[in-house]
Amino acid sequence: MSRVHLTEMILNRVLTYKTRPALFYKKSGQWESISWDDMGNQIKCVSRALLQLGLGEQERVGIYSQNKPQWTIADYGIMGVRGITTTIYATNSASDAEYIVNDAEMGIIFVGGQEQYDNVMRFFRSNKYLKQIVVFDNTVKIEPDENILYFDDFIKQGLAAANEAAYNERLSRATADDVATIIYTSGTSGTPKGVMLTQANLFSQFTALDPLFNICENDIELCFLPLSHSYQKASTLWTQSHGVTVYYCENPKEILEQFQEVRPTFMVGVPRLYEKMYATVYARLEEASWLKKKLFNWALRIGKAYQYKTFEKRAVSGALNLKHNLARKLVLNKIREIMGGRLNFFSAGGAPLSSEIEEFFFAAGIFIAQGYGLTETSPVISCNRLDKFKFGTPGTVVSICQVKIAEDGEILVKGDNVMKGYFRKPELTAEAFTADGWFKTGDIGNMDEEGFLYITDRKKDIIITAGGKNIAPQSIESLFGKDYYIEQLAVIGDRKKYITALVVPALDALKEFATTHQIKYFSIAELVKNKHVLAFYEKRLHKMSESLAHFEKIKKFTLLPEPFSQERGEITPTLKIKRKTLEENYKGMIEKMYMPDYS
Repeated sequence: MSRVHLTEMILNRVLTYKTRPALFYKKSGQWESISWDDMGNQIKCVSRALLQLGLGEQERVGIYSQNKPQWTIADYGIMGVRGITTTIYATNSASDAEYIVNDAEMGIIFVGGQEQYDNVMRFFRSNKYLKQIVVFDNTVKIEPDENILYFDDFIKQGLAAANEAAYNERLSRATADDVATIIYTSGTSGTPKGVMLTQANLFSQFTALDPLFNICENDIELCFLPLSHSYQKASTLWTQSHGVTVYYCENPKEILEQFQEVRPTFMVGVPRLYEKMYATVYARLEEASWLKKKLFNWALRIGKAYQYKTFEKRAVSGALNLKHNLARKLVLNKIREIMGGRLNFFSAGGAPLSSEIEEFFFAAGIFIAQGYGLTETSPVISCNRLDKFKFGTPGTVVSICQVKIAEDGEILVKGDNVMKGYFRKPELTAEAFTADGWFKTGDIGNMDEEGFLYITDRKKDIIITAGGKNIAPQSIESLFGKDYYIEQLAVIGDRKKYITALVVPALDALKEFATTHQIKYFSIAELVKNKHVLAFYEKRLHKMSESLAHFEKIKKFTLLPEPFSQERGEITPTLKIKRKTLEENYKGMIEKMYMPDYS
């Protein structure tokens, strides 16, 4: 397998797997497949069509779309002529997309659906860089224009192009140092920066993960996180290098339904996904009889005992084996079935995940390999693995890089996975590294004597109270993320006397509560101010705060009638909180929580 270029890698895989299904997508409610041969042919057609348009080496081409097979095909096709895939989240606004188009000086863009097409059309006619739009979804209504066409027609252009020799020659000059992709960091503060990742950066992930996880052509990956994100992009590149079949989840809201249909063996996700599953199970358990609760808790204890012995290769007694078989039949298999029943392991990253949730899934035979990384590190820096793990941590450092902790606690990284730099931002690139070449992650953490990494928080997010106490808000927020009735929560308190929170209720759960308690309301805005609702949330927050230090406890909170919004700049496309923006947008509500007469 080529370790120089990703397009060569995938075309070699095509020669191996030929007519086997490679990619699955939903069409009119049914799953349809694209074979390895068809995928390979379309990749070459994209490359040749781009060459026909005059795309130069290392010029930027955008992909602004939901997860689709065409996303992957276009990505390999762009790289196949030494172009640079430049990603835009499908949820980005028109102004966000225009900023990236201008910053990357992008001449060609692939768009997913009607929303992305309409957003690009808002600036297409006036933009000095953008000349060509290719639309993945052929149901999108497009204007009659020779510079706007559907992906299927673009493939036909590539098929008809008389440039095969030029294409082969272009690809033959590819190097490991070619920039493969530019991924714009969503960032919790400041202007987005284009992270340049080379072919070698992305191949470093294969080197890191291959010895740790057994992935093969019989595995099925459910592609759930946005391919615009380095985490999902790197994962899918890695799994495809092993011939894995990929199913594309275009609408994240359909994930539970697609678990049942696809029954994946592997998937990457973010803690919020696991928190919601965990919270749903425990919310149902709250309504169960004492006998069912007792049975459930017994099954989890047996499951944990069995799994720890199995993973640590210790002998499992006959009695434990019998108990585990019964626990699986009565409880544990039902948890596995939520995810389709075939999952071998999850990968989790992007934010802290509590050990309680990890052990919950572990008891049911689902291993969550929590990891740590950044876009700038391609992304994996550390991870738990099947033969070496410690729940509540993102594991140990992978083989391709080194980690050290600076005097102020910041995590520093050096290795093959570290980016080439920020696109056309040499000053910011220089600022991101120490004088002796270590990349500054911006995260605070430490490492224990066994080499397990602990992430405390983002350096810029640390809250220092008026009393001088340092508080890591992410760990508190992840604690409350386990609650069925909470959708989002942001901790506030920098330079304040105590900690407060902005709380977004889980809407369906809140409505259930209102119906059960016969609370009448005309709007959600009215419901979140209801005294019974407020008392209910106060009780839950108080109960979940018991494990926190006194100065970390949430003293006051405000329920919000609508979620934090990407459009208002309150969260990133990967759901990270932009704390400063929240503090500006909800300034009045926050100030009220610090008034003596607040009620």
